[in-house]
Amino acid sequence: MKVIVKVDDKLFEVEIDDLYARPILAHVEGQRFEVWPEAGPAYGTGPTAHASPAAEPVRMSPPEAAPPRTVLPSLQSSADAVHAPIPGVIVSIAVKPGDVVEVGQELCILEAMKMKNVIRSPRAGEIASIHIDVGQHVQHSDLLIEFVES
Repeated sequence: MKVIVKVDDKLFEVEIDDLYARPILAHVEGQRFEVWPEAGPAYGTGPTAHASPAAEPVRMSPPEAAPPRTVLPSLQSSADAVHAPIPGVIVSIAVKPGDVVEVGQELCILEAMKMKNVIRSPRAGEIASIHIDVGQHVQHSDLLIEFVES
């Protein structure tokens, strides 16, 4: 599916692959992004309100704060390193050198365009080094975390 997205008066054509696949693959200006939505009502996996035709309409208020979305590093990340999938600011780091992580475990949170994006581990292994600090601005493809070589 192709959609046009407007960001700061600039239009982007975004091609989105299967919305039900995980990760969801999106292509923007020749770059591929992997997105892992969190489960919950906003994503169609939580409780939903239904009304019969005779019932009054159900009004649902938006959540207080949207949950962080999950982004796995794109294919630019090698098996031994995690790179920033999007530009933004590091707001937290959940691991330190020597930690052993599992596939999908939170590594850090990167805020971009007022959205908090959980960067998760693409593989199991031991963290060798952290190349970021909380508050640091990173660009797309910047090195974030390295694993001990397997």
